[in-house]
Amino acid sequence: MSEPTVRNLQPSESRYEPLPFDGLSPPATPVNESLALPMQELPAGAARPRFQGTALREDGSMMRDSFASSTFNAGGSVNSSVYALNPAGAAGGSTLSSTYLASYRDDPNADYQDESPEPTYASKAGPGYLEEKRAAYLSPRSQSKKWAIIGGGVLLLVIIGVAVAVPIILNKNKDGSTSDSSSDSGNNSSSGPADTGSRNVVTGGDGSSVTMEDGTTFTYTNKFGGYWYFDPEDPFNNGARAQSWTPALNETFKYGVDAIRGVPALYEPYANASISAVDEWTLSENMRADTANGGINQLEDHYKTFITEQDFAEIAAAGLNFVRIPLPYWAIETRGDEPFLAKTCWTYFLKAIEWARKYGIRINLDLHALPGSQNGWNHSGRLGTVNVLNGPMGYANAQRSLDYIRILAEFISQPQYKDVVVIFGITNEPQAPVTGADPLQRFYLEAYNIVRRAGGTGEGNGPMVSYHDGFLGLGNWAGFLPGADRIAMDLHPYLCFGGQSADPVSSFVNTPCTSWANNMNDSMSAFGLSAAGEFSNAINDCGLYVNGVNLGTRFEGTYTGDFPRVGSCDTVLDWQNWDDNTKQQYRELALSSMDALQNWFFWTWKIGNSSVYNTVMAPHWSYQLGLQNGWMPTDPRESVGRCGATHLFAGPLAPSATGGTGADTIPASVSESLVWPPPTLSNAGAIADLPSYTPTGAVPTLPAPTFTATSAHATSTIDAGNGWFNAQDTDGLMTDIAGCNYLDPWVGPTAAPPSPLCSANVAVRNAEVTGVPLHRR
Repeated sequence: MSEPTVRNLQPSESRYEPLPFDGLSPPATPVNESLALPMQELPAGAARPRFQGTALREDGSMMRDSFASSTFNAGGSVNSSVYALNPAGAAGGSTLSSTYLASYRDDPNADYQDESPEPTYASKAGPGYLEEKRAAYLSPRSQSKKWAIIGGGVLLLVIIGVAVAVPIILNKNKDGSTSDSSSDSGNNSSSGPADTGSRNVVTGGDGSSVTMEDGTTFTYTNKFGGYWYFDPEDPFNNGARAQSWTPALNETFKYGVDAIRGVPALYEPYANASISAVDEWTLSENMRADTANGGINQLEDHYKTFITEQDFAEIAAAGLNFVRIPLPYWAIETRGDEPFLAKTCWTYFLKAIEWARKYGIRINLDLHALPGSQNGWNHSGRLGTVNVLNGPMGYANAQRSLDYIRILAEFISQPQYKDVVVIFGITNEPQAPVTGADPLQRFYLEAYNIVRRAGGTGEGNGPMVSYHDGFLGLGNWAGFLPGADRIAMDLHPYLCFGGQSADPVSSFVNTPCTSWANNMNDSMSAFGLSAAGEFSNAINDCGLYVNGVNLGTRFEGTYTGDFPRVGSCDTVLDWQNWDDNTKQQYRELALSSMDALQNWFFWTWKIGNSSVYNTVMAPHWSYQLGLQNGWMPTDPRESVGRCGATHLFAGPLAPSATGGTGADTIPASVSESLVWPPPTLSNAGAIADLPSYTPTGAVPTLPAPTFTATSAHATSTIDAGNGWFNAQDTDGLMTDIAGCNYLDPWVGPTAAPPSPLCSANVAVRNAEVTGVPLHRR
């Protein structure tokens, strides 16, 4: 066989995407064809490899973050990731590679040492990212096709296809093929190229036009280098990026390094002052009685209109990268006489996942309401008493709650959703002072086991499990569940509840730094990832329904308890007439809060107008309103350092937060000391004397959305998952034991247990309690 002919290719002939030389001289050394990646090694139809182009410019202008792939200027446009990705001596390598490989870094905002030691070309070891980039030669659309082939299992390949601030635009041509183009704005924002008459543009940056599901359009405004991505024929593509500094959904979010900056996007019903409704239970009862106006289905109108796709686009444009979405248990089912509108909000949660994916935003799913109520507050579904881990139905309600945690965990652990729904807050604000710390800790460990059984252990397998501190304080959770795989602590710090003050806003600006910063740092070192799941700009409790419907305020002395009147809320809430100084002080308070908390969710993104006052009546709680009127920062990164360098978390996170090793090494002594269920419950007594369920019911698996792909020849349904990731989990749903008696789940802690608990022919109750396998008890 004759030796192959070797000829030098000019850049225009290279099998790589041309490097954007911006008018500068091309590399003096031509690319050798024998070293170029052979096209036959690429899957059929794949685009040529594309790279980020120049890292630094010879003309003296600023480094462009989205292209900053190297730590020094080695000569203009030749300083590109193409050389670092193809080391000398490797297939596809070049003689230039050795110069650049040692200094290449994947994150333009980090020192290259942060990612060392980089793995060798042939090695998968180490924390670096070059192997992932080398595996990501294909365009985002082509990569997702490869993913679809292996979609039946865990997604093994981290896709980096659109992990730069300049988006790749895929234009749908009339014949069904795609063409791609890219745009370089030369700064820290990205603007997608103009639509050139294509039928369907599937991605874009700042200034691009977005067409929503109903056919209406809006202009995407994102000055932070973010870009959206949604292709209806490839709906699970995770190529979108919220901002240039936030990892795209197909990249690893480095907890403890990448800051969580988020808001709750509420999918909860409005409070209507025209009816006697103090919580969703009573609101639902009133609506069910109001058949003339649509009955309970009126709630769906709120779901449809309150939070829309455009809100998600605006959240990304505000520099935020997470949303915390409160979801009640009735997204899955209701039982007995529970009046809630069942399952409907799940439909809109799926829509929220779609929108979050489209704009590169990650989701913290927060299970906000448990059956019987975990805290007795109106936002748990029903204002009243605590009936989870407390009182005669406390154990049965906890069993039922663990089932709902299991059902949600199975759904979000599927490969189609796991890179979007990355944190699972298993219970919002449980009242540990009522239930006691020990039963709550046992419940938390059991929930952890259920989530890990659903999704598996190790980074990328199932969500991070987030625990609320139960109002015990962060210090009481130090060292909880050592060796656990990816757990987080959730704190809800507020300045507005408790004692009230008439002092000016300026006097509170430094309070977050002195009150919160050190506690958060200590918790991240002693527990692991710690975040504020809620905080606001409120320094007093003025605001419509801040304390609940018609409950008054401490500030005006009208709230339950001994609170003297401090002043009138009228001026506090008159945000339309706040002067520039007042707005500036609120802005400074927001910045110091963000810096002190470091990982946070502002409550909330949006508050609707009051139906009585026709304006927002809780302005300190609306991020969107603050952005629009100048008292919230347009770039949350401005907060860094507001509390001083000594308050910044220097790391490392406690090992339980980082994961990534596949290990789940909670010591047996810990597991045994927190075995589920607890032997007794507060206000109830021994578990063996309380109503309990058995796992013999049919599991209500959550439905997936439906997507179809249409070509010139056929229409096919895209695999959206079956709602259940772990096929080995075949246990039934917790349901009534035949022959046993039960109380109403919301009965309250003062009721006596049923007597008799079970009929005489039912097996000994203790056997029922202790005979179920650990993961289902």
